[in-house]
Order: sequence, then structure tokens, then C-alpha cells
Amino acid sequence: MAITLPAVISDYFAADKGRNPQSVAACFTDAAVVTDEGNTYSGREAIRQWMADSSTQYTYTVEPFALAEEGERVVVTSHLEGNFPGSPVDLRYFFVLEGGRIAALEIIP
Repeated sequence: MAITLPAVISDYFAADKGRNPQSVAACFTDAAVVTDEGNTYSGREAIRQWMADSSTQYTYTVEPFALAEEGERVVVTSHLEGNFPGSPVDLRYFFVLEGGRIAALEIIP
């Protein structure tokens, strides 16, 4: 069943699918923070570099399949398959939105 994501989150997944780090970074606020695999990336340039590194290191597909709200966070559960250790895996993406952009993102199993 297809889910309807908030526009900026849909834009994020579309940019990730297109392997476009600049477009991914554009989804975030200037002071946004991303936490992924125990690492934290602060600011658009760090987020752009994180996505550039992830996109070149692994080949993967991401398929969001569940959406929920948890307090101020939007939780998107997605299925990832690729050539990374532990594939395939379902990950939860915890988004905090601010002014039509992503202010924070935490990605955890």
C-alpha cells in the first residue's frame, strides 16, 4: 500500500533515490542535524557530504512503507536493500520538520 508523505520528506526520498546529495541537503534547514549509524552531521554542508559518501559507498534502494507521528516527530519506516552490511533491513527515519524543511533526522533500525 502506498503512503502519502509530507512534501519535504517525499522530496528527501526522491533526492536520495536520484543519488543527488545537493538536492538531499536542500531539504534541510541551515542548522539541521542528521544522526545515522551513530554519527552526527550538523548543517547542510555536512549533510550533503554524508549523503555523497553514502551514495558512492553503497548501492541501495529505499522503499518507505509506513508513516506515523510520535510527538513532534514524523516516523517513516522504510525497507532498504543493497550491497551494504546487514542488507536487507527495515529502518525507521525520525523527521522533525520546521518551516517546510527538515530540522532533524535520526535513522535507526
